[in-house]
Amino acid sequence: MGKIEIMGLGAGDLEQLPYGVYSRLLAADFVHLRTKEHPVVENLKAAGVQFESFDDIYESKDNFDDVYRQIADQLLEKAKTQDLIYAVPGHPLVAEDSVKHLLENEAGIEVEIVGGKSFIDDFFQAVAIDPIEGFQLVDGLTFHQDQLSLGNHLIIMQVFNEFVASDVKLKLMEKYPDEHQVALVDAAGTKMQKVTWCPLYEMDRLEGVHNLLSLYVPPLEKDERTKSFELTQAYMDAIVEKDVWVQSQTHESLLPYLKEECEEVAEAIQNDDIDNLIEELGDILLQVFYHASFGEREGFFTMEDILETLNRKLRRRHPHVFDGVKADTIEEIDKMWQAIKAKEKGNSDETR
Repeated sequence: MGKIEIMGLGAGDLEQLPYGVYSRLLAADFVHLRTKEHPVVENLKAAGVQFESFDDIYESKDNFDDVYRQIADQLLEKAKTQDLIYAVPGHPLVAEDSVKHLLENEAGIEVEIVGGKSFIDDFFQAVAIDPIEGFQLVDGLTFHQDQLSLGNHLIIMQVFNEFVASDVKLKLMEKYPDEHQVALVDAAGTKMQKVTWCPLYEMDRLEGVHNLLSLYVPPLEKDERTKSFELTQAYMDAIVEKDVWVQSQTHESLLPYLKEECEEVAEAIQNDDIDNLIEELGDILLQVFYHASFGEREGFFTMEDILETLNRKLRRRHPHVFDGVKADTIEEIDKMWQAIKAKEKGNSDETR
């Protein structure tokens, strides 16, 4: 049984590659590269290092997860009979799914992370930010806008062509203003480093392939985070603490308001008035916040209790969505739904 040693090629130039890692690469009989599209590879070639890359797999697969799994599978198969050196861009433990698959292997093959250097330090320097202020690092290929913390510095890596950039832009515009200034950082820390600032809506005007390109999104000021649930919660906390009218209310005293808002939602739906529907649904959400604050004030429950109860119910009552249970028709879903409710509460009259 062989062993796989994994080394990072650094963020760009040879100067960014730790000397110890470079020395081991030079001494290697053969190196397996995830991709040869990295500046250091030319130095390895010039030094006579023998290598092969897995670039051909990218052409044969429809998604990156399949690519990284196949790379890992091929390396593990070879490692059954020999020791291997596998080299990846940056640092092996920063956004390297092929490495993750290797570390999780169940074949008993030893995997050692030798080292490398990620682009992160050079990126911080390129845009002059202090990470102690809080930052978030996400993959441009897989992140979802709802996972973003708008008050933190945001770094989005693997924004390597106009198609990825366009998808990233559309996701960000769900949360950030169109005019929000962002920075495209290419080849951070290298002699080719380039930092380009532009409005968010212009960030996808790229041409060609940029393997070392990442995006920096500065944090929004508190009052700019208008599409954030967290901002709503912060506003409500302040209102509940300082507004004497709210402090004088109870669950019972607000019942007429809740009924009124529900009626206004129904009216907006009947009138096909989308703008008003948005506003009225917001008013119902406001009522939810009010009642959650009263529950917390009285020591009975919090907004987190409401969310936990709802999330557990959503997960439990949708096995056809989350657990692979077959339910393709409305009738099958309704039958399953009723069975789940009966199991939870007996013959409850609770409605969906």
